[in-house]
Formats: sequence, structure tokens, C-alpha cells
Amino acid sequence: MSNKEVTLRIFRGQGGSKGEMVEYKVPRDPGMVVLDAVHQVQALHSPDLAVRWNCKAGKCGSCGGEVNGKPRLMCMDRLDNYPDDQPIEVRPMKAFPVIKDLVTDVSWNYEINKLIPAFKPANPDDMRFSQREADRVQEFRKCIECFLCQDVCHVLRDHDKKGTDGGPKFAGPRFMVRVAGLEMHPLDTEDRTDLLKDQLGIGFCNITKCCTEVCPESIHITDNAIIPLKERVVDKHYDPLQILWRKVSGKS
Repeated sequence: MSNKEVTLRIFRGQGGSKGEMVEYKVPRDPGMVVLDAVHQVQALHSPDLAVRWNCKAGKCGSCGGEVNGKPRLMCMDRLDNYPDDQPIEVRPMKAFPVIKDLVTDVSWNYEINKLIPAFKPANPDDMRFSQREADRVQEFRKCIECFLCQDVCHVLRDHDKKGTDGGPKFAGPRFMVRVAGLEMHPLDTEDRTDLLKDQLGIGFCNITKCCTEVCPESIHITDNAIIPLKERVVDKHYDPLQILWRKVSGKS
């Protein structure tokens, strides 16, 4: 075992309380990730430290948090990324209410998911489509729902998530990815542009690409999901030529 130590400053607190940053020192061994160090804190100092995790392989999305102020999957964030002589700050995701310590309440996301109409093929008995068509939407299927993109989104961080009617003001980048995976599927026939405009608040996104930067699956959220969906909303609701054509042709 190495004689080196790493200093962690970890947020400790219950939901509704201000909480505090508590400092711990644990052994620093080669190959450790931040989650390993947090587990060392549990084993050596504070067994009641709450942290959510599951696969420890960057695929379940459970261990999202903020390390030195940046959204990270703690199981994929190596201690080698940080200087030996400086403490590492570990906090819960800012965009969601704290339950305890590093565990946040992300249930709001699942309520948003219920608003999105499911996949609706024209002919369930014929589901054939080309590999090229599959490649277009395959990227969106990689999402592991870690909600780091939701956490870094300044709209969700800095504004009330609920509108005056109790629904979402802005659903967040995760659900733009989900809608994109459905809307761009070659066999889907559902039209979700009204939902994007009126309920999911796509207009609030100002395409800063911060969500893309933190995605552990390297999904091009802004360029490949949000911008094309914005274009669909604009085409349907704001393009005067398309609006005129629909009126003349009688198409909705």
C-alpha cells in the first residue's frame, strides 16, 4: 500500500439543512478514482456517509456528483487528474435537492419522462429500416441517465423547474436527447413538436453546449439533438411559408 494520502473535502448534510464541508485524509493508491477515495472515507472515518453508486464501470450513471466544481461520474474520475498537494472537493449535484450528503433526489426527471409519448410505428408488423437510418439515432440510445447534463444546465440550476401550471419550464438536455431519439427514428409517426414548444420548454436552451461537454458517453447533445429539434419547432410554428403551405394544402 502507498504511503501517500489524498485529502477530500466532502459535503455533509441532510435535505433542508445548510450542510458543511468536512475534511478527510485517506490512503492514495495507484489507479484510484474519486469513488474509491469516498469508499475509503466510509471504511476508515465515516460509515454513515451517503453516496449513490452501483456498477463502478461508468455505465449505470448512479455516482454523479461535482468534483472540484465540475459534474463528474466519480467512478470514472481518476485521482491522477488532480494535484497531490491539494484537497479534492466532492459535492452533490447542484441542480437537485439533497437527500443526504452526496445523494440527491432526481425523481423530478422521471416525472418529466412520463410526459413524452412513446415510440409509435406506422406498421408494427414491418419494422425494417436501413443501417444508415439506425446510425442516426443510435447515439441517443447511449444515454445512461447520469443526469450530469441536467446538473450543468444553467437553466435548471438557476431557475424554478416548474412553470405556473405546475409543469416543467424546461425539461433539460437529457429529455431533448430522449425526444430526439424518438423524433428522428425512421419508423416513428408521433409528432412531439408541440410538446417541445409548450411543455418541455426547448426555447429556453441557448445552446451553450455545456451539457455536451460533461456527457460521459460523448453524445453530441447540442448539435445532434437540441438544434435539430429547435429547427423542427421553428419550421412548424414560426416559418411563414410552411404555415401558409399547411393552410393551403390542408395538412396539419
